[in-house]
Amino acid sequence: MLPGRSARQEINHAITSAIRIFRKGEDRSGEVLRSVSMNLRSIFSLFSSDLAIDLGTANTLVFARGRGIVVSEPSIVAINKVTHKVEAVGNKAKEMLGRTPGNIVAIRPMKDGVIADFEVTEKMLQYFIQQAHGGKQWVSPRIVIGIPSEITQVERRAVEDSAYRAKASEVYLVEEAMAAAIGAGLPITEPHGNMIVDIGGGTTDIAVISLSGIVYSKSVRVAGNEMDESIIQYIKRKYNLLIGERTAEQIKMEIGSAAPLEEPKNMEIKGRNLIEGIPKTIVVTDEEVREALADSVATIVNAVRVALERTPPELSADIVDRGIVLTGGGSLLKKLDMRLMQETGLPVSMAEDPLSSVVLGAGMMLSDFDLLRRVRWDGATLPS
Repeated sequence: MLPGRSARQEINHAITSAIRIFRKGEDRSGEVLRSVSMNLRSIFSLFSSDLAIDLGTANTLVFARGRGIVVSEPSIVAINKVTHKVEAVGNKAKEMLGRTPGNIVAIRPMKDGVIADFEVTEKMLQYFIQQAHGGKQWVSPRIVIGIPSEITQVERRAVEDSAYRAKASEVYLVEEAMAAAIGAGLPITEPHGNMIVDIGGGTTDIAVISLSGIVYSKSVRVAGNEMDESIIQYIKRKYNLLIGERTAEQIKMEIGSAAPLEEPKNMEIKGRNLIEGIPKTIVVTDEEVREALADSVATIVNAVRVALERTPPELSADIVDRGIVLTGGGSLLKKLDMRLMQETGLPVSMAEDPLSSVVLGAGMMLSDFDLLRRVRWDGATLPS
């Protein structure tokens, strides 16, 4: 909507634009439809809250301007393969994982931080946008979305198109590492080096930020989901026991760690024995889980070391004083901060709300469009 216009003026403008095209006597129905659609979308944005979305591989969070986080649900959609209709989204769909009948399939439309299934992502976004607006159908909000650092132009376009097809009026993309740094309260506008490590479900984003810009960024596609898969494969190899995603995630959260724990822990798990083909219960220890996670943790640690090696000297000096800040659900792995501290020799701290840092940072930009203009993603090539 243009500044100073009322809703009635916007409606009149939409109608007038359509009439003007028709009066020229030309067959330009496509242009008419586009004109009306754009103006109507602008009108509906009047009745919509601006939204910030952390479109994650594991979870999607939605922040509504003036209301805070209004949606926090898994990025999962249950689809009926016969009718092609959405049966459930979010928490309800997660409960169906591994338990669906033949005609229903639970899909994770995001993979490694980017869209793997365009149509399902669109439906999921539409559902979450309506949830944020109390189930209202006719909403068309402005949306800020966090994206991984090393996203391609095609992947970026897929995110934008999904948001526009889900009825967004305007879409702004920001790098997740930048949004996470803002959400974690780092002074990104100052001429000092700030290092953020955002470990999500599909990707780990590492960035060094100064003066509202990213000096160095790296995105590795190893994070929470890769850790879950490592646990599944380890249990399968060692015990010939097949477990599901939810069980693997539970193991990781309860007894998983990146360094030895003060007190040993163990956990009873259930799965299907691959040799006998019957359900079986075993007990796994924290040491075994740590062994299963060793490669994933090493990959993240090495990526952080490479980032430190490629950081300019003056900014390196700042990072020595300020340390590294961890955010994202994957950073909650026990002793990960201590492991990074041992490997780098730098102070490592956890963000106050690591699960919500990206969406909180993107939400802050809804109230500060000058900051959004400075940090929005424009496809520039960053050092890697």
